[in-house]
Amino acid sequence: MRGQRCYDTPVMSIKKGEIVELDIRALAFGGRGIGRKDGFVVFVRNTAVGDRVRARVFKKRKGFGEAEIVEILSPSPDRVEPPCPYSGYCGGCQWQHIRYERQIHYKREHVLEALSRIGGIHGVTVHPTIPSSRTFGYRNKMEFSFSDRRWFLPHQLDGKGRGEYFALGLHVPGVFYKVIDVEACLLQGRRGNELLGRVRDFAESSGLPVYGLKTHRGFWRYLVLRYSDALDQWMVNLVTSENNPAVLEPLAETLCREFGRSVTVVNNINRGKASVAVGQEEVVLCGSGALEDRIGPFSFRISANSFFQTNTPGAEVLYRKVVDYAELRPNDRVLDLYCGTGTIAIFVSRRVRRVTGLEISASAVADAEKNCLANGVENCLFVPGDIRETLGTLTERPDVLIIDPPRAGMHKDVLRRVRDLGAPRLVYVSCNPATMARDLEELAGVYEPLEIQPVDLFPHTYHIEAVARLQLR
Repeated sequence: MRGQRCYDTPVMSIKKGEIVELDIRALAFGGRGIGRKDGFVVFVRNTAVGDRVRARVFKKRKGFGEAEIVEILSPSPDRVEPPCPYSGYCGGCQWQHIRYERQIHYKREHVLEALSRIGGIHGVTVHPTIPSSRTFGYRNKMEFSFSDRRWFLPHQLDGKGRGEYFALGLHVPGVFYKVIDVEACLLQGRRGNELLGRVRDFAESSGLPVYGLKTHRGFWRYLVLRYSDALDQWMVNLVTSENNPAVLEPLAETLCREFGRSVTVVNNINRGKASVAVGQEEVVLCGSGALEDRIGPFSFRISANSFFQTNTPGAEVLYRKVVDYAELRPNDRVLDLYCGTGTIAIFVSRRVRRVTGLEISASAVADAEKNCLANGVENCLFVPGDIRETLGTLTERPDVLIIDPPRAGMHKDVLRRVRDLGAPRLVYVSCNPATMARDLEELAGVYEPLEIQPVDLFPHTYHIEAVARLQLR
């Protein structure tokens, strides 16, 4: 089955609102603990394997229930005290309360489970997860939402009414229009939290309303902070519903004066209703309007809306594993599907004769070409367009195929063309074990999976990257 895990358990007399005692025996992909009451499966957030808890059931479905902790009766030995005051409430982290050594263990288990349960794949070596070199301050991009509906933490309820209609922070899971007002996020660096505070103070005193996700009215929509690990530089991207230089230019001037050349400020204007931190137009308010970062020996230009791996040191570990699994040779012709801004293509370019990258986003291809120029790379060709169509125009079989699809995995038409192409070596890079397992099952008649290496780029979350090495049968 592909999707919500199915449990063949009888529907018991458990009721919504009931408080039950549970022993947490496993962690589901998505971060929740799994307990059973008389054989009935109950998912509980913010638990660890080994916890015994009292939990209140707030949702009951045919095959499972969902509950929230009322009391921890006996804590797991894996449990630690989260350093973040928002842990357990915001959607940024799910596992701060679990020792990091156990987090990476469970991530490998999720890869193994997806392979066997979804892909029907058994016996493939899945190596221990490579840990992140940083467990906090590792993110080079953070997206904070403005909201006119603030979510108050339990200790803040007495002060409810003060600041009720202003928040800048992170969403509460399952409540799309409410946001926790976050003073600092431990997943980004100290300077990022200082910038977050300056923008909050300015926006709150500006007299302009924050955007309501229900009303679709208001000025302030998102704050996106990006960081260059190599040059210690920050980008402040203010996403607003309209262009208002009279308000934004003084803010930009203040930030650039206070933080100096380490900051550039841009304004993305999003006039639509879609809840995305991307604008239909962009204005550079101060600085260059872009960042430069490095992965290994290569530099990359990062604009406000460019895709770039959010853990820069982790990305280098990931890409070196791609190079290792590809077994590159000087005369190889490499095909890179879903190549984005060309990071993997450029990373392998010096080891092979030629790299061809396919990517649907024309702006990403333009960035890839600029990145090649910046790095003196001349053997990469990038083809924009729908991969379902462009893949059929290739006239020669590549020696190596590298596939780094989006979270949803590969389209069935692309899978069919990949099978027909028959490249001798294939490397699959995944950010979703479930869709990786599904795609490897679809490729199994042509390609044999040899080994898989999980790489952790997202400590304190359930997310995991994995690199699979396959060979033509």
